[in-house]
Amino acid sequence: MDPRFIRNFCIIAHIDHGKSTLADRLLQATGTVEGRDMVEQVLDTMDLERERGITIKAQAVRMTYTEPQGQTYQLNLIDTPGHVDFSHEVSRSLAACEGALLVVDATQGIQAQTLANVYLAMEHDLVIIPVINKIDLDVAEPARVSLEVQQAFGFAEDEITFASAKDGDGVEDLLRSIVQRIPAPAGRASDPVRALIFDSKYDSYKGVVAYVRVFDGEVPAGERVRVLSTGADSEALELGFFRPGATKVDRLGPGEVGYIATGLKSVGDAPVGDTITLSRRPAQTPLKAHEPLKPMVFAGLYPADGEDYLALREALEKLQLNDAALTFQPETSLALGSGFRCGFLGLLHMDVVQERLEREYDLVLLATSPSVAYRVVLTDGTVQDVANPSKLPDPQRIAEIQEPWIDLSVITPASFIGAVMDLVENRQGEYKRMEYLQQAGSDGDAASDSVRVLLEYSIPLSEVLVDFYDRLKGRTQGYASMDYSLAGYRPGKLVKLEILVNGEPVDPLSAIVHRDGAYHHGKELVSKLRTLIPRQLFEVPIQASIGNKIIARETIKALRKNVLAKCYGGDVTRKRKLLEKQAEGKKRMKRVGRVEIPQEAFMGVLKMTRS
Repeated sequence: MDPRFIRNFCIIAHIDHGKSTLADRLLQATGTVEGRDMVEQVLDTMDLERERGITIKAQAVRMTYTEPQGQTYQLNLIDTPGHVDFSHEVSRSLAACEGALLVVDATQGIQAQTLANVYLAMEHDLVIIPVINKIDLDVAEPARVSLEVQQAFGFAEDEITFASAKDGDGVEDLLRSIVQRIPAPAGRASDPVRALIFDSKYDSYKGVVAYVRVFDGEVPAGERVRVLSTGADSEALELGFFRPGATKVDRLGPGEVGYIATGLKSVGDAPVGDTITLSRRPAQTPLKAHEPLKPMVFAGLYPADGEDYLALREALEKLQLNDAALTFQPETSLALGSGFRCGFLGLLHMDVVQERLEREYDLVLLATSPSVAYRVVLTDGTVQDVANPSKLPDPQRIAEIQEPWIDLSVITPASFIGAVMDLVENRQGEYKRMEYLQQAGSDGDAASDSVRVLLEYSIPLSEVLVDFYDRLKGRTQGYASMDYSLAGYRPGKLVKLEILVNGEPVDPLSAIVHRDGAYHHGKELVSKLRTLIPRQLFEVPIQASIGNKIIARETIKALRKNVLAKCYGGDVTRKRKLLEKQAEGKKRMKRVGRVEIPQEAFMGVLKMTRS
């Protein structure tokens, strides 16, 4: 199609503001999906997405829209996730578009992810069309939310579209705005081919299937294609687009969004963010690459059955192709055997990856407690990145330990300001600024319950890792939202907390913690382990230590065999001799005996540290 009549856009919003439902209505209004085939969240194809009610993977779909004047347009829509852990999906999608629909819930207004996504879209120089959604609800306040959007982002009132993705109200107006306001893609068919890989997956028959946006040139089916950064050449086995099912075509032209089945068998040959060109006439300069995101949370993934190690490695390689933010490297634990140290963008990302591995690849996994990556400055001036607490150098070699800090944004109703401040400051947060998202009304009541406030803090990443979000929701009755971005590293009072069972360290349970909270963390761990490890024939001490100093201890009492059962009579010295012999045996057993920690104990403790 002539690029003048192509529009590429994505939908961005905070989680649960109605992106996927709006995509459903657009598909319905353009006749892309027949009424009998229509299901809710038609673009959320994973079972996990439907069960959790969230979008995890960005999805592309082609629609055809005909204006009342008779002109037909090709609309390429990319539906994106809203959760902060999947912001990399949003970033990649924006790079393939010229415009974005900014969806804001008429009952909730601007939320933390709304701000983050708008700034991301502005960085990519996209045309943004604001959409106030859910205007059909009784509690909707479209006028207030519209004013909020105008004040926060500088939109004019006539630029805002009011819609109900549930009922379909305003969808026709939105389609007209898309073709009128979003610019057509640039690029000429005569130029050398440059196509951006914004996502990919692995197919057993077709190899690496790259989801692409063609910027320059035309890609014909059957031609040999090349991935610019790796130099890998292969034949384009199949070309097509999504409607929303895969539809084959003979060629993809400039401005079009679709897929290329490359036939490449190695998952690393076509990385996301790379440029595909033709082998016979390659482009000289790649497109601006998508910057790879650095993992923020690390955890060990081990197969419950050691024989599944190779299957786990193969599954991680295939999943990594579909999820560029996932990293992994082999590691071995005396307690858990062979596994992988994996990097994630957050706890939800970690949870989703683990569940996908278990569902899609039939694996039973054990995950260690999550931690962040620390930067260790040694006494000789060298710097090491340590993601696994067991790999921390000896204390004598450490000059300082630096931990990652994040810039945290919290949006909350004004009535909960005190509760939020108390929570963040108790987690070592440093206040930066506060801003009212809505100007005071005529009565000057800027602090009323309906007015919401943006609070910005700097805080250690480790402090928000496990239960911060749940506590934030609890303290604000579910009204607060949060977003964060990595700010850098700062020195901290950090120590390595080790758990000793019968004097032997248990590596999977070691952690790097703040010195002030080390005692409570250690006490909680040893108390839990005491109830989970079965009793032995000898007394077993469970200790939490920092270096050579024991800070907490619990003891599992020994099972005692009744050695006097057959001693019916005789002098008391006979009984004493039997008891002394038993005591000697227990001492010797304690010296040479080993405590096998059952996997149920590990699972119980690791669940506790992630709850």
